[in-house]
Amino acid sequence: MLRRRKAMKIGEPKICLVASAGGHLSQLLKMNDWSSYSNLACVTTSETQRKKLSQLGRTYVVGESNREHPLQVFRVLMRCIGIVLRERPRFVISTGASVGCLICYLSKCLGARVLWMDSITNVKKPSLSGRLVRHIADEFLVQWPELAERIPKAVYVGAVI
Repeated sequence: MLRRRKAMKIGEPKICLVASAGGHLSQLLKMNDWSSYSNLACVTTSETQRKKLSQLGRTYVVGESNREHPLQVFRVLMRCIGIVLRERPRFVISTGASVGCLICYLSKCLGARVLWMDSITNVKKPSLSGRLVRHIADEFLVQWPELAERIPKAVYVGAVI
């Protein structure tokens, strides 16, 4: 049986905020006052962040994953596919890490614009996720001027934290 999707109001593009719990999420939340946006979906890795993020919009917890645990990465990937197909964001804003990378790639396949801000801890080179995403990102933001000089199309935005 097919379900009809609710029509989105004109002028309200769906934005997906994605970050691993901890420092990545703290930086993402400090980028902007997200409470003024009415059509947000949030994706993170820890259940402890659900209550805080659910005040902003629909919230999904996908679990932790990293390259040392490929089976867990596969589980998180399957959850991310479901979220992207359900939400169909027009914009993805992420600070990383692996879950941000996955959502950015999946959403880009559906035509979303991607904004990535690499962590302030990356002074000499982008994070692994940042290196993977920078090729598809519409905007790649860094928090160190030296890093912006070394990465084509990177934009120095100053320190968020």
